[in-house]
Amino acid sequence: MEGGYLSTPLLFLIQIGFGFYTMLLLLRFLLQATRADFYNPISQMIVNFTAPVLRQFRRFIPGYRGLDIASLVAAWVVTTIESVLILAIVGFQGSLLSALPWALPQLVSLLFTIFIFSVVIQAIMSWFPATHGHPLQQLVSQIAATVTNPVRRLFPVGTSGIDFTPMLAIIGLIVLKMLILPPLFALFGIPPILQR
Repeated sequence: MEGGYLSTPLLFLIQIGFGFYTMLLLLRFLLQATRADFYNPISQMIVNFTAPVLRQFRRFIPGYRGLDIASLVAAWVVTTIESVLILAIVGFQGSLLSALPWALPQLVSLLFTIFIFSVVIQAIMSWFPATHGHPLQQLVSQIAATVTNPVRRLFPVGTSGIDFTPMLAIIGLIVLKMLILPPLFALFGIPPILQR
């Protein structure tokens, strides 16, 4: 059998595994940046999954103004390792050190995705009163508030009582992602297989 036969599932598993851990590291950063409740059970899960790696990074990388810079650097390193593995599997002919700067636009893309999904999940959960007070609803609301609060100030809920804030926030995030990422990918010369 060809190498391509096994490389596709292997690429998928690498992207899922490394992508999930990178997301947890970025969520750990956002927990501090948004002042989310660290006693929330989901926050505790994120802290427990990321603590072993971040303990090592914090030895050398201090926080800055209440921001967990170590989680950003760890996310950058994990994304770089993921990119190197992917490029090695597909037989990339250039320098694998190029993956270092290529990880930055990938992290920006993942941050946009986290915020978009946070707003979507918050909006869906708001339709079901039974979910109010649920740990996921509380955490997602705290992260999504970073985006929805400024939108809500610009477009307050009208007399109809219908809140279009989530829809406007999602549209705004998607448009920003469409405007910011292509130039970043072009600037860094990122191969298409790493663009997502």
